[in-house]
Amino acid sequence: MMNSIDIDVGGTFTDAVVTLDGEKIIAKSPTTPHDLSECFINAIEEGALQLDLEVDELLPQIEMIRYSTTVAMNRLIERRGPRVGLITTEGHADAILIGRGAQWVDGTRISERRNLAVQERPTPLVAPDMIVGIKERIDVQGDIVRPLDEDDLRKKLRILVDKGARAIVVSLLWSFRNPQHEHRVKEIIREEYNEYHIGFMPVILAHQVVGKAGEYQRTMTAILDAYLYHSLQLELSNTWDRLRAQGYEGPFLMIHNSGGSADLFKTSASRTFNGGPVAGLIGGFQMGQAIGKKNIVVCDMGGTSFDIGVVVEANVRNYDFKPIIDRWMVGISMLQTTSIGAGGGSIAWINETLGNKLEVGPQSAGSMPGPVCYDMGGTEPTVTDADVVLGYINPDNYFGGQMALNRAKAEKAIKEKIADPLGLPTVEAAALIRRIVGEHMASAIKREIHLRGYHPEDFVLFATGGAGPTHAEVYQDDIPQAIVFPESPVFCAYGQSAMDILHVYEKSRRLVFMEPVTGQFSTDYDTFNDTVRELMDIAERDLSGEGLALDQAEFSLELDMMYGGQVQLKRMASPLLEVHSEEDMKQVYQAFEDEFSQAFSPLVINRPGGVFLDNFVLKASIPIERASVPEYPLSGPDPAAAKKGTRTVYWPDTGGEVDTPVFDFALLQPCNVIDGPAIVESPYTTIPVPQNRSFYIDSRKFGILENLAAADSLAVTR
Repeated sequence: MMNSIDIDVGGTFTDAVVTLDGEKIIAKSPTTPHDLSECFINAIEEGALQLDLEVDELLPQIEMIRYSTTVAMNRLIERRGPRVGLITTEGHADAILIGRGAQWVDGTRISERRNLAVQERPTPLVAPDMIVGIKERIDVQGDIVRPLDEDDLRKKLRILVDKGARAIVVSLLWSFRNPQHEHRVKEIIREEYNEYHIGFMPVILAHQVVGKAGEYQRTMTAILDAYLYHSLQLELSNTWDRLRAQGYEGPFLMIHNSGGSADLFKTSASRTFNGGPVAGLIGGFQMGQAIGKKNIVVCDMGGTSFDIGVVVEANVRNYDFKPIIDRWMVGISMLQTTSIGAGGGSIAWINETLGNKLEVGPQSAGSMPGPVCYDMGGTEPTVTDADVVLGYINPDNYFGGQMALNRAKAEKAIKEKIADPLGLPTVEAAALIRRIVGEHMASAIKREIHLRGYHPEDFVLFATGGAGPTHAEVYQDDIPQAIVFPESPVFCAYGQSAMDILHVYEKSRRLVFMEPVTGQFSTDYDTFNDTVRELMDIAERDLSGEGLALDQAEFSLELDMMYGGQVQLKRMASPLLEVHSEEDMKQVYQAFEDEFSQAFSPLVINRPGGVFLDNFVLKASIPIERASVPEYPLSGPDPAAAKKGTRTVYWPDTGGEVDTPVFDFALLQPCNVIDGPAIVESPYTTIPVPQNRSFYIDSRKFGILENLAAADSLAVTR
């Protein structure tokens, strides 16, 4: 196995998985929002400490570092970006300001959308006076209709710079069909403002960021990249410098929301958005493959959010083709995950407008100052504070005993801010906070499963993230089994360590794949093959540039296709990279029909409408060797050897506080069974086992939290 370090920066904690000589070490460190390179190195130090090494002794042995970060999203939320100028085709300067109809509600919560009276368009990232239209035009076929007026461009460029532009986006009509004008615009900008000048500005060409149709989405993606360029550059270059200074000489890869990764220097800002949850989804898929689970709900509950990814029939190819980043629809395709504002740091508050209704989230206390019990200046009660008050979290053994929690302050905050206004005892108010956040998460899981037409009883739940196992019994609901892994607290970073090196390339090219009515397949094989070859040339160039062996590369093709008369695209896995005959076309079509009918219904297949191919997606991967999941000798059901003691815990089902046994997860052996109520602890998480659940250890030392009521109901149903 490759020696590697995988880092996932979250809102509250930074997670690390260090793989050295086949051994995996997990570590966590509090996130330092003021300087993410600090928590990055701190997490590596924690891992090195467990290996009895110094960081400068560990790093020279590491062959690869992979990194997922929330820095782009954080800076976007804070609106800490430079003044961006946009150059577009004359007559289309208002396109991004007009937006799309859904722009009014894109990125807002459902509860906010219900109040239409207060809906407003988001404030543009590019001010209206920073947008100029230049004299040029390329048509849908890629032909030049109006040559570029270079004098007009130079004059308008100076206007943008004089108004304070510190980054330039160039997004011209149909540039993905013919990028000649966009390239020339960049050349002229560099002639006027050279790279060695103090006022050097990054220039983002839209067709290079998103090489497919969709003017609004393509432009907004390029704008986001320009807006976040400096933030990412500063944060990541500092991290890169610190790694090099301590002896690391390998590649530094960023995790992409496409499910792949690429070198830091070949990564756009928009591709880093949501990289951590996507890595968790890939990790869930890989773990499912190893243990024979095909239908999985991967749930990651951290300090600020609750992320859900779904694996169906051992397949993660559920894409969001028009994802929303903050308040803007973008043109990149992302693996589909869902996130809600429900984490350990989610703030509990009284909504006086709705008659003193208790709400939890989406606001979060983050890592600084964090929950009240952290004793770092936080004043608002959070979910973690409730867990401490209820007794689920041991304040003397939090974060592996490295962080002592202040239970008295947590009780005081909940009493004053929640319990007294609601007229409840403090412990009941804490239980209500926990129940409400659990209902939010369970509801989100139900939407993901039921709205896709599946049944919860056909799935297994992977409870991950630092707070995921702590709340699994609340959001597990109708899913019979929830699995807790030793790696659960750092599962997104673990997912990165199980990911192949994967680059994804897209290009729009609309073809009539099968003629309407006649059902004749296209014979334009050259266009199909030339497009694939063009993407493969780019992929081979990138892989070679990163020092990766081309003879180890595996290429696969996915196609966005649709039936005529319909609007729903389906991305399908093509069985062939090239087509040379009608038989090849039939083979590709049959794969499309099979996936389309499985995703929607055989009843909506519309062969008479013809089939249209909209987009090519090439994936270039370098497989990595993965550790097998070991199996251990079976023990007996008695968990007494792992018992640490007892403590008082409030269990709503029993109606009060109960003296509850506490077990050490690491000491539990295969076949051990714990019947609730009980608490199971590990250094970075806690697993409450309520009265109606059992927790047993399987042959791989994974913990299985079984919902006895759901299992009994399933047995009766079937």
